[in-house]
Amino acid sequence: MAEIKELPESIKDWERVSAHSHITGLGLKGLKAKKKADGLVGQEKAREAAGIVVELVKSGKFAGRAVLIAGPPGTGKTAVALGMAKELGRDVPFVPITASEIYSAEIKKTEFLTQALRKAIGVRIKEMRKIYEGVVEKLDIEKEAHPYNPYQQIPVSATVKLCTTEECKSLSMDQAFALQFLQQGVSEGDVIQIDADGNKVVKLGKSSKYAKDKKLDLSAEELLPVPSGTVLKNKEFVYTLTLHQMDVLNARAARSDFFSVLFGGSSKEVDSELRSEINSTVKSWVESGKAEIIPGVLFIDECSMLDIESFAFLNRAMEGELAPIIIFATNRGMSEIRGTSIKAPHGMPLDLIDRLLIINTSDYSASEIKEILKIRSKVEGIELSPEALDYLTSIGDKTSLRHAVHLLAPASIVAGNSAVKKEHVEEVEKLFADVNTSINYLKKYEKRMLE
Repeated sequence: MAEIKELPESIKDWERVSAHSHITGLGLKGLKAKKKADGLVGQEKAREAAGIVVELVKSGKFAGRAVLIAGPPGTGKTAVALGMAKELGRDVPFVPITASEIYSAEIKKTEFLTQALRKAIGVRIKEMRKIYEGVVEKLDIEKEAHPYNPYQQIPVSATVKLCTTEECKSLSMDQAFALQFLQQGVSEGDVIQIDADGNKVVKLGKSSKYAKDKKLDLSAEELLPVPSGTVLKNKEFVYTLTLHQMDVLNARAARSDFFSVLFGGSSKEVDSELRSEINSTVKSWVESGKAEIIPGVLFIDECSMLDIESFAFLNRAMEGELAPIIIFATNRGMSEIRGTSIKAPHGMPLDLIDRLLIINTSDYSASEIKEILKIRSKVEGIELSPEALDYLTSIGDKTSLRHAVHLLAPASIVAGNSAVKKEHVEEVEKLFADVNTSINYLKKYEKRMLE
């Protein structure tokens, strides 16, 4: 017999906290940045500039341009870019890549960048579909012996009675629907949707009325109210796909021929003609009102690592009709353009720089570091004593914000189940060195080796 046990409170669900999981926007009021809002602290000028770019994008006045966020390491370049994506909308794609990734991919550089660009362009599709929706009051599945195995029964048809708050309907269905009922374990009391156009059955959950009638105290399935209205209704479905997802889906369908089955035909690259067809289809959907384009954000970090060919490709891609917002980020000043011997600002060709709106980020003040540490400790579920917070702030001001943030988790391990105190931070500070301390430590040994 199945048994249920209560878990002790000390057991927690495993969760992955990313570096920017707390960011929900740019923290603006109008076009002015708040000191602390939406998970962001400081960088008011950069955030206000980013807010203006967002407004340009929303009003359709940003075509053919891109953004460069330039600043020292650890000053929130990625955070500002993510905040811009969040401001543009809930389901706006945000695709972060590092420039060095293009050299380790198994595909051509231009194909890698094309895929990244198309991952950052969403298509919100709206479809009206004929749906049967209701609670299963009765379900009969007719079976017969398998043609090759008389001891095995297979479904051949199904009859289901669906009810809403207003009416009931009995529907007879063929084998394909009967199989879906069995695969999803549909039974009496379930709330289901039957897509008549797409030939799909979706089990949504268990009816709360059924659970109440059967006096179920606990249910492994989500309890839902009985659907209202008629059983048969036209319902609008809205879902978002990226252009890259559409490319992959159509490429798979195109390769499902006899030759590809026998000899394989899988490829990590997508044919340009197929992409052109998808672009045309999407444009026709937009014109008919069936879909809308959602320009997302392609964030390219370490952009000085891109070579001259990649820059030329991106320069051309920005002029395309279907192009996302490209945000470059760098911490370099003057450096050589990779693949040439030419030195240029930020290691980027001048003709591309002319197309960029440049946003600068600056080092954080001690008070800003303190607020960021408060936010990070809260996100990571770490309790900090005031003394530990002040000490971590001084470390961040003296070394770097990133080093101070990195010490949070190790200090919580040392503290165990209690709040992190100053002595816990001091202990991990001795174990984990910052960059300058590490360099000075090794310089002593360099002198010994040279002498």
